[in-house]
Amino acid sequence: MNAVDTNVFVYSLDDDEPAKQVKARELIDQLLRPPIETVTPWQVAGELLSCLRKWEAARRISTADVRADFLDVMAMFPLSMPTTRAFEISFDLRARFSLSHWDSMLLAACKEASVNVL
Repeated sequence: MNAVDTNVFVYSLDDDEPAKQVKARELIDQLLRPPIETVTPWQVAGELLSCLRKWEAARRISTADVRADFLDVMAMFPLSMPTTRAFEISFDLRARFSLSHWDSMLLAACKEASVNVL
């Protein structure tokens, strides 16, 4: 099973980065094809919404676009929720690899669920 990182979704929506937008959309298209099983981690959904709201505040997109873009992305893959064990794993990953808080949480949630992050 795979998980999509926030940046892939962000670049797929970012008209200011056309080369990255094309690559992100190609990756998402590949992940949408069976038999690949892909999820959106809960944290990624939150990070994506935060980015879209920043774009809204900067007047890059409208409030309606925030909602529409977010719901379009959420419709692509099932939402994956971590358990308490993910927090335990994140402590270990952060200590072993000097990861940021959010990176250790994302990787821990994926490791707990046996998911590969793309």
